[in-house]
Amino acid sequence: MRWMLRSKIHKAHVTAGDVQYVGSITIDQDLIEMVGLWPGEKVMVVSNTSGVRLETYVIVGDRGTGIICMNGAAALLIHKGEEIIVMGFELCDQPIVAKSILVDAENKFLRWL
Repeated sequence: MRWMLRSKIHKAHVTAGDVQYVGSITIDQDLIEMVGLWPGEKVMVVSNTSGVRLETYVIVGDRGTGIICMNGAAALLIHKGEEIIVMGFELCDQPIVAKSILVDAENKFLRWL
């Protein structure tokens, strides 16, 4: 068994941060559905801006808004305006094809990767 990349949102931009929230990352429902993430799923978030890497879980944001909000302690590490990659992984016994998308500066779908 190996951990394989299953879902990826590439070059997203953090639109907000809420340190007072209990934790997680809020992601536009359209983006979640495109890459096959689930609410509550553990994801790795990597900042292309600062180099910070962290794990958190997904919360569904309003559809079509482009929201990417870092919540709780994660908002202290990755800030509004940073460019990030959000990745979900799956433990598999064979290779899988990841659903990977590239988004624009407003977190709108550009193309499949």
